[in-house]
Amino acid sequence: MTVEAEVTELFEAYERALTANDADAILAFFAPGAVRYGIADQQVGLDEQRRWRRAQPPLPSGRYLKDTLVQAFGPDVAVVNTLFGYPGRDVLGRQSQTWVRTEEGWRIVAAHVSEPA
Repeated sequence: MTVEAEVTELFEAYERALTANDADAILAFFAPGAVRYGIADQQVGLDEQRRWRRAQPPLPSGRYLKDTLVQAFGPDVAVVNTLFGYPGRDVLGRQSQTWVRTEEGWRIVAAHVSEPA
């Protein structure tokens, strides 16, 4: 299986956990020291992300992805970029993740989520 295929499967599983608001499953995709910049928040490390994630309400229903691109940079690093939206909203958000193959398996080490004004 190619790096792109491996990370695509994991990214799709991450997305399912995200839309199900399964905080434990979401957190399992992140490396211990991962940095995550959100729309109006930021977390460094799993402890900060755990506190933030468990306080968040579920995402609005109908979230969809557009133009998802998974790029490998060698056998142990991949970057995922995608646009996301919700029914009835014209604005598309942006999401990026850097995945690294660790001893425990693939983990997100950096993530960024933003929406244009």
